[in-house]
Amino acid sequence: MALEKDRYTVMERMLEIRWHGRGGQGAKTAALLLADVAFKTGQYVQGFPEYGPERMGAPITAFNRISRSKIRVHSNIYHPDFVIVVDETLLHSVHVTDGLKREGAVIVNTPRTAEEIRPLLQGYSGAVYTVDARAISEETLGRNFPNTPMLAAAVAVSGVMEKEDFLREMRASFLHKFARKPEVVSGNMKALEMACEVIEKTAGMNRSA
Repeated sequence: MALEKDRYTVMERMLEIRWHGRGGQGAKTAALLLADVAFKTGQYVQGFPEYGPERMGAPITAFNRISRSKIRVHSNIYHPDFVIVVDETLLHSVHVTDGLKREGAVIVNTPRTAEEIRPLLQGYSGAVYTVDARAISEETLGRNFPNTPMLAAAVAVSGVMEKEDFLREMRASFLHKFARKPEVVSGNMKALEMACEVIEKTAGMNRSA
């Protein structure tokens, strides 16, 4: 399963992630942020959207490739290791687990449990994680910005970098972006930390089950 450090933290192969969201929810921004922070930890990266209409509320797809060695492929991602679903309603109209590797995982923004979500995943039998990104962002930021918690969940599940490295680089990024709004920095950091804690708790429950 994901979160096993000997499998995903030290990557000897390229790791591929696909994001599903709706226009305006920040899925593309999250993919670009993940690429940026992974690059700062010394990895080779790609972060890009699937080009098409980006109307507010319309389904959008974005991708990440992250590797310890040079990346030589530049196509879309058809068999991802991980899928991040920023909008739960997409489960009713988009086959989000299409091509998803069984040994990977899907992470869904929802207040529901993994057991409640699994019947909507087209028979996918791999790991399923759920994070109530809306509740987290509303508590920490006062508005529904689901991409911040889902970014943290993606890092926590995939093990693409150490949690401490991720939080350090994200803090530096937020300090640069929101230099005159320290309350925004602290809110975003709290959102990241809360999402990581949700994943860590879920992983712990899975191991003890």
